[in-house]
Amino acid sequence: MIRNWLYMRVIRKDGAFDFPQGEAGNRIGLLPKENLMTDRSSMPPNGSNSGPLAAPPMPNKPWLRRVLAVSGPGIVVMLADTDAGSIITAAQSGAQRGYTLLLLQLILIPILFVVQELTVRLGVVTHRGHGELILERFGRGWAWLSVSTLAIACIGALVSELSGLAGVGLLFGIPAWQTMVLVIGGLVSIVWTASYRSVERIAIVFGALELLFIWIAWRAHPDGHAMARALLHIPLADHDYLYLATANIGAVIMPWMVFYQQSAVIEKGMKREHLNALRWETAVGAVITQLVMIGVLVATAATIGRVHANTPLDTVQEISGALTPFLGSELGRAVFALGMSGAAIVATIVVSLTAAWGVGEVAGYRRSLADHPLEAPWFYGIFTLCLVLAGVLVASGTNLVTLSVGVQVLNAMLLPIVLGFLFALAARALPHSDRLKGGYALIAGTVMFITAAFGIYAALTGAV
Repeated sequence: MIRNWLYMRVIRKDGAFDFPQGEAGNRIGLLPKENLMTDRSSMPPNGSNSGPLAAPPMPNKPWLRRVLAVSGPGIVVMLADTDAGSIITAAQSGAQRGYTLLLLQLILIPILFVVQELTVRLGVVTHRGHGELILERFGRGWAWLSVSTLAIACIGALVSELSGLAGVGLLFGIPAWQTMVLVIGGLVSIVWTASYRSVERIAIVFGALELLFIWIAWRAHPDGHAMARALLHIPLADHDYLYLATANIGAVIMPWMVFYQQSAVIEKGMKREHLNALRWETAVGAVITQLVMIGVLVATAATIGRVHANTPLDTVQEISGALTPFLGSELGRAVFALGMSGAAIVATIVVSLTAAWGVGEVAGYRRSLADHPLEAPWFYGIFTLCLVLAGVLVASGTNLVTLSVGVQVLNAMLLPIVLGFLFALAARALPHSDRLKGGYALIAGTVMFITAAFGIYAALTGAV
């Protein structure tokens, strides 16, 4: 009896104990008999016997304390949104088009909030991941189509993130393959041994380094009159402008963001009572991520975009030089390296976890960070495989700037699939009290349709 109990008892990564379910658990007195048969709604939604973390209680706390109590998934996904590819796209936009894409960055703030608010609502109300909901509502074929879209976006994003880190390494004379070994080894060690809360805190610390780009923009002393004029000058007939506009849309509305935030709020144990606080967190995150994008665009437009208009940037070194000439060579390089590294690391964590979560939601394997790697080998295996494959591609040599802008354009072209499923689930998978309906449904649907349609139109027109 004691030997069986010791063999079947598993210590989770978050310190709790996980006991077997079923007849074996009942024989050793771990489960009451009525728990031997459970329906699907009583099972943990994340594929783990252990279930999600316990959510913090929400008594009558002040507004700010309620938001801080649940903060994490929204801030992390928004910091990851301003990833290495997004920073490069914003820098390229400022260098080639000056301030003309500044208005688009502002317009994308409410659009980003609408998309991610629906994502949070689906997660906390249904306790199901995005891929899992598509599987339940539309069938396995549509679910695999959605996950395939996710996989394409994640592969492109990971190559872009790791390329950004390789570029930072080259600023200091470190070969790309050495940077890849260090970064991938470190991230695998963290995720394989840490709990979700620890991974989330690490991601926030690295992501906070992106705020340095806002300071860089302020130090660049941009021309306020030129910025105001650019807000009124939108050259929609210019194919190059449309291509960069598409890249900026794809840099802000990414397929993996929807999958990650929905899975993360479940992993963290968020419930219906946390929804309003999570909405505020998402709104704050949307503003922060776009301020970072604006910071990069403004800083580049105020330097190289003002002196050499319509000049493309081809390497990370050129972007570093364009962003930081007013800080001095050494300080400028260090500040840029910190900001770019923070953006790339938090995005790498988010994207690789999203791939492992998303595939698991359709394939059905265990997929919780509370599980030991031996309990969830597919989850940790896919997480690691994505990193290793992307690292090998980056170490072999790639044009970072061209690749990053192209990845963002690809993201924009995938938006009809991603936003279409999101809207359908929000209108059909939620109970009536939380369902997307009425005037907000009309606004959300219109915003999603225009965003997806403009992304496709601009991508096709800009490619001509």
